[in-house]
Amino acid sequence: MNDHKVKAAQMAVELIPNQAIVGLGSGSTASIFIDLLAKKAHEEAMDITCVATSGQTQQLALGFGLKVVDIDAVDRIDVTVDGADEVDPNLNGIKGGGAALLFEKIVAVNSQKNIWVVDSSKKHPRLGSFKLPVEVVKFGVHHVYNYLKERDLKPVYRQQEDGNYLTTDSGNYIIDINISRVDDLAKLAKELKSLTGVVEHGLFINICDVLLDGNTGEAVYRKA
Repeated sequence: MNDHKVKAAQMAVELIPNQAIVGLGSGSTASIFIDLLAKKAHEEAMDITCVATSGQTQQLALGFGLKVVDIDAVDRIDVTVDGADEVDPNLNGIKGGGAALLFEKIVAVNSQKNIWVVDSSKKHPRLGSFKLPVEVVKFGVHHVYNYLKERDLKPVYRQQEDGNYLTTDSGNYIIDINISRVDDLAKLAKELKSLTGVVEHGLFINICDVLLDGNTGEAVYRKA
């Protein structure tokens, strides 16, 4: 197990108050956090209610004995802890490497605080080293693909090991695009959301409030 991921997850657990509604992210570091949160909740008899960002996360949390409810069963989410595939110095990031970007973003934008847990390998001067996932409905997907290709974003369908298209928890496809040469990411985010057929994209801009780096033990807060 990556010690730096464990450290970041441990830092996040210490920021979770009792009687909180907690959003649970996806990915390896988030999974470590879920394990540690469950242990703390059990040892300290904490009253924690959780909302999951994927079916896999939900099953993991239930397996650890955490209470998990549907997002529509709560009127607020106090804090969400999640990983990130890539983060820039302004705490903007790319997420969705695990194909849960739609549910992750719904939970994140409805959270009062978002904490990202990473190791230093996820921090980059600018976004674009990691491919940006775009979640697209199946109907007419090739037209979206062709548009992205015309924009020279080098689209690639996300596939499973058997060669079939990967399908998200919400029944959509994912197209990964290259944004390494895109300077105005806010403009790109709006453009992608305006495309008919696009459900969501993995650009998380002005969403992360606290970045916990397991390598350095540093907590970085988003500038107001």
